[in-house]
Amino acid sequence: MTLFSAPLLHHAENLLQQLREKKLTLATAESCTGGLVSALLTEISGSSDVFSYGNITYANATKMGMLGVEKSLIETHGAVSEAVARAMAQGAQKTSGASVAVAITGIAGPNGATADKPVGLVHIACARVGVVTLHEVHQFAGDRTSVRLQAVAAALALVGQMLKE
Repeated sequence: MTLFSAPLLHHAENLLQQLREKKLTLATAESCTGGLVSALLTEISGSSDVFSYGNITYANATKMGMLGVEKSLIETHGAVSEAVARAMAQGAQKTSGASVAVAITGIAGPNGATADKPVGLVHIACARVGVVTLHEVHQFAGDRTSVRLQAVAAALALVGQMLKE
């Protein structure tokens, strides 16, 4: 039995294979997903050859302390923002030494929303050594679990896009 759907597991297996073929490693920095990307990747036997490091940086202090996200970015843009997602990805890549890092920050709900940041708003960024950091913003629908799982799938897709760069 697994926590994840067959299509999501298949997507993760394909991503791990792409990383192997390119001889790259992956790290994560997760906020609203609470480690689900890491859990998905480690659900697959043998993933340790390319998945090296997972951070759950749920609190702002952890984003700053573990990933080096500047306090001013959080104060100016909020934790759920493009600037913070990019800084999280870059920090995870730098601190882990992984080739590629993906970061997710968002509002999974049902609480935490504001007028300009509704439930389902998720920022995802992917950093790779020598490549400009990619960013996507999503507005996912559904309950907390649905938003989080959609964010996981989108994060895998963004890493896949980065591997094509």
